[in-house]
Amino acid sequence: MKLAATKVPVSTVWTSPDAPRDIDAPAAAAQPDVAGWAKSMDTETRLGLHGRTLTQLLFAEPVLVRSERDGWSEIVAPWQPSSQDELGYPGWVPSSHLGELPTSATDPVAVAVPTAPLLAEPGGQPLAELSFATVLASDEHTDGYTRVATPDGGSGWLADAVLRSVSEPSDVEERLRLGRQFLGLEYLWGGTSAYGLDCSGLIHAVSRVLGLRTPRDAHDQADTLPNIPIDEARPGDLYFFGRPGKVVHHVGFVSTAGMLHASETGKRLEDGPLTDDRRATLVRAARF
Repeated sequence: MKLAATKVPVSTVWTSPDAPRDIDAPAAAAQPDVAGWAKSMDTETRLGLHGRTLTQLLFAEPVLVRSERDGWSEIVAPWQPSSQDELGYPGWVPSSHLGELPTSATDPVAVAVPTAPLLAEPGGQPLAELSFATVLASDEHTDGYTRVATPDGGSGWLADAVLRSVSEPSDVEERLRLGRQFLGLEYLWGGTSAYGLDCSGLIHAVSRVLGLRTPRDAHDQADTLPNIPIDEARPGDLYFFGRPGKVVHHVGFVSTAGMLHASETGKRLEDGPLTDDRRATLVRAARF
């Protein structure tokens, strides 16, 4: 195995090199257009992602490459813990999406807004548009900008206003505020980026901005995070849902309105009361 890093803003992880459909070509292109891809899909097309997409990698995220075949790399993503593999979340990505790990730096920072331009120099030309929850190592601060290390030995600048130090302590209000930035965003199976989130992707992405290493999938989150009695859950905690004899299939943030969550394909991220079906399938609560 070899170490690598994602060198595109968002790389979708697939079940196999044969999984992408013709409509998925923008996501699997050497320079992916994930925003355009997401906009091109209706509900039926999005439902077709089940069994095809698994998760997404963000810019500069490290991966372990297990094998390569016909322009594709079999990887595991160590920043996304999974019960499927002790090393991280497994899947396949186009090899063109991967580069060398960034050079060493300190003080990791996270993009804390939906998207932010990575600049060639402070106030300069944009190099890429980075997604929420992108984590980068910083090595210089000047005039309201932070320089960050990028894959293949490069560097770029981000405005301080879009960043959060992952070492800062967080509170309940911040967790919910970060998640509420995506109210109205259409659900995307396997999504962990600003262009589409699934239920556990929302939790995982917010956790990453807060410097927390949280599993990628809802059932792993339920099994790993400290459980609390459901009637003791408060805003900022997590609700988990499952049916008798089945693994947990849904998760959301407890909120003052009820629950902040990415509901399901065909719906949009919302913050509102629990439905009767949700109440009937509420099986667990947990706290970061």
